[in-house]
Amino acid sequence: MSHASDFPIPTIDLGRTSYAAAYERQLAHHAEVLAARDSGRPEIGRILLVEHHPPVITISRRAGASAHLLAPPEELARRGVTLAETDRGGDITYHGPGQLVVYPILDLNLVRLGLHDYMRLLEQAVIDCCERIGIATHRDPAATGVWVNGDPPAKIAAMGVRVRKWVTMHGLALNVSPDLSHFALIVPCGLVGRTVTSIEREIGPTHPAMPEVKRELVAALTAQITAARRAADSRRG
Repeated sequence: MSHASDFPIPTIDLGRTSYAAAYERQLAHHAEVLAARDSGRPEIGRILLVEHHPPVITISRRAGASAHLLAPPEELARRGVTLAETDRGGDITYHGPGQLVVYPILDLNLVRLGLHDYMRLLEQAVIDCCERIGIATHRDPAATGVWVNGDPPAKIAAMGVRVRKWVTMHGLALNVSPDLSHFALIVPCGLVGRTVTSIEREIGPTHPAMPEVKRELVAALTAQITAARRAADSRRG
């Protein structure tokens, strides 16, 4: 585990970690951020980075989400892909090596953000990151996430969050160089007929490596959070 001191919000890199272990780390950090608020010394939070290994398909509690799992158990076992129920929003998604998963544990009370605005903040951070590395992306008003421009557009980042006592968990997953064939095991995010892409597919073998993408995305995310915090402070002032 490493702590990045280059950013105003503590950033904790969990490396390659199982989904269950990373979830326990989220819970621990969530409890610490809540405790800081309750003590009268609130903190804005932390940002956790992870690549999930072994690969995992996570299924939310949304009605019908499990129907978007396309592969039988024996196919998942052959590919080394596990299953996990998740308490985030959204539908069904895939996580695995080569995909950068970002879990901001943020006190939304300090930045005065509702859930809708927070989701747009996450999207904007990914859009800004992709622009910096040379990929044009956009939002889709009908589908949460970030999409690469094209015909048809392809999804490069998925999002799903949980908010408890106005402190966030879960977050976003940006495809850097994952095994895209694993997305054929599901209907990604429950969106029928939509395609999935990655930084590697869009740029080719010279694409930025994971460490660079981490730096760019954390920089973009912290810039968005800092701007929201300053706006909240000015409204209070």
